[in-house]
Amino acid sequence: MPPVLRDACPADVPVLAQIWYDGWQDGHAGLVPEKLARNRTLESFADRLMDGLPQVRVVELETGVAGFHMILDDELNQFFLAAAARGRGVADYMMADAEERFRAAGRATAWLACAIGNDRAARFYEKQGWNRVGVITSRLKTPEGEVPLDVWRYERVIPAGPV
Repeated sequence: MPPVLRDACPADVPVLAQIWYDGWQDGHAGLVPEKLARNRTLESFADRLMDGLPQVRVVELETGVAGFHMILDDELNQFFLAAAARGRGVADYMMADAEERFRAAGRATAWLACAIGNDRAARFYEKQGWNRVGVITSRLKTPEGEVPLDVWRYERVIPAGPV
């Protein structure tokens, strides 16, 4: 059965928050300042998902919800897949869906931020046709205040036709 992509709903938030938390720990632990790491809790991810729910798309497999992406304007703001679903082509479906959403919104170019040193994610983005264009400083909000974080900026020209 191929993956099913759909809009997220409030009932998805607990599972998505766990996927996000686990994936964030896997891809960012040791790469980001301690102040940021200690504020990226399961609860913080659940809150951020609820705040951005209209922009979240979910991928489901026969075993249930396996990942999500979140788009904010022209940014692929979040892209996380459960470890158990990796290596099966599911992320390719998710990325095609994200690109289709950019296309439908009339975006000619999209961008994303990748933590410097998150080489697994960087390889995936590059395989998908995203180009690293430089380093930018993201200013990330936490309950303890803003945390500046240098990240790799990737951009992708969105093809005009269907993916």
